[in-house]
Order: sequence, then C-alpha cells, then structure tokens
Amino acid sequence: MDIEELMPQQPEGEKKDKKKESPLVSLEKDLDLYADSIREVAIDIMFEGISSHPIFIAHQHSVSIGEVILNREELNTNWTIQASTLEEFVEKGIINPEKKVLFLKSYKKPEDFMCVFVIVPEGANFIYYPYKTKRA
Repeated sequence: MDIEELMPQQPEGEKKDKKKESPLVSLEKDLDLYADSIREVAIDIMFEGISSHPIFIAHQHSVSIGEVILNREELNTNWTIQASTLEEFVEKGIINPEKKVLFLKSYKKPEDFMCVFVIVPEGANFIYYPYKTKRA
C-alpha cells in the first residue's frame, strides 16, 4: 500500500504557515498531551486480546487505517491519532509479511512506549515515543 492510498484527500482545514517549523515539534506537544489516553487505549487493545502490538497513526489528513481515538479538530490540536494493530498493518500491506519478524525485533515494550506511525506529506515512518513517568 502506498502512502497516497492512506491519504486520499488534502489536509483537513489546511493552513498556510509563514514559518517552516518541523511538524514533529507540534507532534511532540500533542503526544505529551495525549499520552495518558493513548496508553489507556494501548492497554485496552492488549487486555482485550485484540493485539499484543498496538500501533497509533498520527496524521493531519484523512487516512484509511485504524480507528480515530483523538480528533485534532474536536480537541483543537495539530494531530489526529488513530488506533490500529500490527495485524492490520500487515493485512493492509504497510508492513510486508516477510518483514514482520524484523519489525517485531525493533518493537518496544508497549507499556513504556507508544508505537506511532507518523504520516506527513513527505512520507511516513515509525517512531517510538516514551510515556512520561509521573513524579510525585
């Protein structure tokens, strides 16, 4: 599956920014804000036996994988987050079945890290973002 197939439409409410700031700066802010909700969904996915390998999709477009859990327009943030699984990524051909074992070797403990498939106009890639530990 090509990136164009995942993002069939133009960005929702596309805005023209005057300065060229990396989209990853705003993504980091949103992931920090969303962390507790994302962790809760990851635990639910694992606890309910849906998958041992939750994957979250961060995007600013409409994508055709996973289920929306945090909508940027409803939350007045920059990124929408959708929940998916390793199995769906293999089924849709985003992760080649022959590369599944290699992917699993790099997959980090989902209780400590969110696996995020970040989609930007230039392409897409996996990142592992740590959940912040709460200090008392």
